[in-house]
Amino acid sequence: MFILDVVEVLKKHKVNYAIVGGYAVALHGVVRGTVDIDIIIQLNKDSMINAEIALKELGLISKLPLKAEDVFNFREEYIKNKNMLAWNFTRPDNPADSVDILITEDVKNYKIKNIKIHGQNLRVISIDDLIKLKDKSNRAQDIEDVKALRMIRK
Repeated sequence: MFILDVVEVLKKHKVNYAIVGGYAVALHGVVRGTVDIDIIIQLNKDSMINAEIALKELGLISKLPLKAEDVFNFREEYIKNKNMLAWNFTRPDNPADSVDILITEDVKNYKIKNIKIHGQNLRVISIDDLIKLKDKSNRAQDIEDVKALRMIRK
């Protein structure tokens, strides 16, 4: 299972991460279809480098010709001037295997919940923090996710 492979390699390379986005919604119990895995990590140079190494180990490559040092050093500029919110990785022979690292958020600012899947602990953003994160985007799918998350939180 791709998500378990991603989590395993992030742990192996000591990347402090949390799953966010559609997978987090589903892991909290809301029926939700999604393909890409969205994560947040610590926004420091070592974490960026280790995440890049980990994802490359799975055969994923950056969709943009960027290295971890570029993303770290020019993150603010990429966000402000290029509207780059995530650093995207995909497997060339299977584009459905895709991971987005949100570069606008730092994992240290969020509460994390461990959810066990197939005997492996996955670090997932808490429901309350996921709602806050999704409220920021104001996209149609995120609005629906927030409604569903609020229903199960009650």
